[in-house]
Amino acid sequence: MVPEKGVFIIAEAGINHNGSLNIAKLLVDTTVKAGADAVKFQTFIPEQVVAKDAERASYQQVNMPGYQESQLEMIRRLTLSSVEFRELKACCDRAGIMFLSTPFDYYSVDLLDTLEVPFFKIASGELTNLPFLKYVAAKGRPLILSTGMATLGEIEEALETLQKAGAREITLLHCTSNYPTTFEEVNLKAMITLRQAFGLPVGYSDHTRGIEVAIAAAALGACVIEKHFTLDREMEGPDHKASLEPDELAAMVQAIRNVEKALGDGFKRPGPGEREIMRAARRSLVAAVDIAAGEVITPDKLAVKRPGTGIPPKMWDVVVGRRARTDISADTVITWEMI
Repeated sequence: MVPEKGVFIIAEAGINHNGSLNIAKLLVDTTVKAGADAVKFQTFIPEQVVAKDAERASYQQVNMPGYQESQLEMIRRLTLSSVEFRELKACCDRAGIMFLSTPFDYYSVDLLDTLEVPFFKIASGELTNLPFLKYVAAKGRPLILSTGMATLGEIEEALETLQKAGAREITLLHCTSNYPTTFEEVNLKAMITLRQAFGLPVGYSDHTRGIEVAIAAAALGACVIEKHFTLDREMEGPDHKASLEPDELAAMVQAIRNVEKALGDGFKRPGPGEREIMRAARRSLVAAVDIAAGEVITPDKLAVKRPGTGIPPKMWDVVVGRRARTDISADTVITWEMI
């Protein structure tokens, strides 16, 4: 699933469609225009995910202060039907963008499997739901596992469960499950810890405001970047406030692509643009005074100046003691043909 080269960018639409298929299609269009690799939604049957008396998370209450409702009542308004997901998948196919969705229940896993998603994304909240992990892994598709709220021990247990159930291709995403995440909570170096601890491809699911942390993750070697986006942060809903708007999503994608180019292949050597600069910026051995043909070159007859088109300064000791073959005028760059 993870590309051999480059960063796989997932534009996380999530539930920012507010239960509207038309808005969901506009989010697809936004992803295409931004240049991301995939657009991802969330698929769930509300009654199979949330108990009737479950309260909304604190960030959901803050972002939706006017609503006095349970978590179940909230997500009922934010779901799409299986028919609508099929239409959304067809919309993505027509637009030439990869369709993804995170399942939160067994029926949704089956639905997405019939839609032939290229891989399953498992949300951080399901990492300790081992029966669910087994069910997803048994589908035989590659997996991306978010690790928000988790300890290394819990991640290890989840991976063992997935692998025993048949999962072969697993990518881990470092994640902080707070919306929005403060910079102090990000702990981006934990992404490197995950790579070292488990030897798996590792990426980052970003819930901070802005785009700089996602860009930093790409620079640290993330193979996948996931970021929430919305049509408008002022829309009503629990996740809009911590999401990027369309122009910001496009800016993030472009910045990550620039970082990819800048990372290069790791070999230290002069770049194509540096070769001309080398001639102008490096130095050569230069005649400090007029040197007559046959005259022995002594240290007082040499200087080191630009350009770098002659004998390099490191050959000073080789040149000293030789005789000039021709007359060499003062301030002339010395070449091997002259001595």
